[in-house]
Amino acid sequence: MALLRGLLVVATATLLAACATNPVTGDRQLALVSEGQEIEIGRQVAAGAEQQMGLVDDEALQAYVQRLGMQLAQASERPDLPWRFRVADDPTPNAFAAPGGFIYITRGMLALLRNEAELVSILGHEIGHVTARHSVAMMSRAQLAQLGLGIGSIISPTVAQFGDLAAGGLQLLFLRYGRDAERQADDLGYRYALEQGYDVRQMTNVFAALQQSAQLAGQSPVPSWFATHPYPEERIARIEKQLTTLPTVVEPRRIGEDTYLARIDGLAYGDDPRKGYFEANRFLHPELAFRLDFPRDWRTQNFAQAVVAGSPREDALIQLMLVPGTLQEAAERFFRQEGLTAGRVRSQSVNGLSAIIGAFQAQTEQTQLGGVATFISLEGRTYRILAYSPVAQFAGYERTFRAVGTSFARLTDAKALARQPQRIAIVRVPRAMTVAAFNSAYPSAIPIEQLALINQMAGPEAIMPARFQAKRVVGE
Repeated sequence: MALLRGLLVVATATLLAACATNPVTGDRQLALVSEGQEIEIGRQVAAGAEQQMGLVDDEALQAYVQRLGMQLAQASERPDLPWRFRVADDPTPNAFAAPGGFIYITRGMLALLRNEAELVSILGHEIGHVTARHSVAMMSRAQLAQLGLGIGSIISPTVAQFGDLAAGGLQLLFLRYGRDAERQADDLGYRYALEQGYDVRQMTNVFAALQQSAQLAGQSPVPSWFATHPYPEERIARIEKQLTTLPTVVEPRRIGEDTYLARIDGLAYGDDPRKGYFEANRFLHPELAFRLDFPRDWRTQNFAQAVVAGSPREDALIQLMLVPGTLQEAAERFFRQEGLTAGRVRSQSVNGLSAIIGAFQAQTEQTQLGGVATFISLEGRTYRILAYSPVAQFAGYERTFRAVGTSFARLTDAKALARQPQRIAIVRVPRAMTVAAFNSAYPSAIPIEQLALINQMAGPEAIMPARFQAKRVVGE
């Protein structure tokens, strides 16, 4: 009994020591993750996310979003974090924060917005998740549950203990916070924007657009904002109630429509074919000038760093990616890995390109895998096509795996090589007209329902007033 009381005393003291003061509320908060660990985890997650999603190649736009985000963050409760704001190259409307102040907004989200005030309200919401340490609280609760009676582990947590969390990549970016956390992030975003002089009434426009945005998500590794930031009517009503208490001001609050629309004029819209696209089961990459045929009926996904395909029975996977080194170096590095047994490996020509192809077996924690690795050299780059399945299914897939590898070829079709992304173009409407009339006068490359959505109009018959700056989408 005395031993049990002693353990309880130690456990209680440990948990008290693991509590920290929440920067926003001033209350005590369970925090098994120090600020230094929070930042380190955030850096790792951010690096992985950027590799997987990529960033929009527009220095002016990136600097613009960074400036607006820093304006809010430096006036927040945690101004000294290494804040970084980036536009992710993804067509899905979303925004998300990694621990420690690494915040992303997708170009798909930018396509929905009309002004700086709307953008700032979203950045402020994500800043609020960081300043209130919502992800830290979730990680701490998860870590405590895993530790169980491991009192010694609680006393001195290290970054290494959170390696599995950091390795989760995008998972940590898409935390589903509780309702209280989302309410708090809404309130903080509202306050941060208001304190910087922005017209927070614009927040309701954002919510209305986001509720209709699922149709714009498309195929993407990034879930939509609606999936990760649920906005029931109650949350919108809360913001509208706060708007009724806005103090009267002499100077008009900042909206920043002209500046914002000028920044997104020319922004890529939807999937960017320059980074690779599918025509049926064929993958074409105009920038790198190659093509590859995947099996029909397999599920495919184009990420920033790899293209993957999964079998209908979910028992086989094919992955295409660039790897460092020469053809010979990359092949030797792969086939000489510890725990991997190479079969016959030989050099050959694939559609006029030098290649090295070999079968292999590898033991994982779950099962033994059988696969085929194909290495191909094109224009000084080395491509690896890795195809594998459990050993028991390998014989049924081997011919498919080899066919995919040997389908790799130069892309020579002039039309495919010249393929460009659709882009947003800003047009000032000369007179009042409906969305449908605008689409007739200035044809857009997207369905009229999407055109209404990105202009924050209720539908095709909604009226655009004279001098309204309308978005259209141009391109194939």
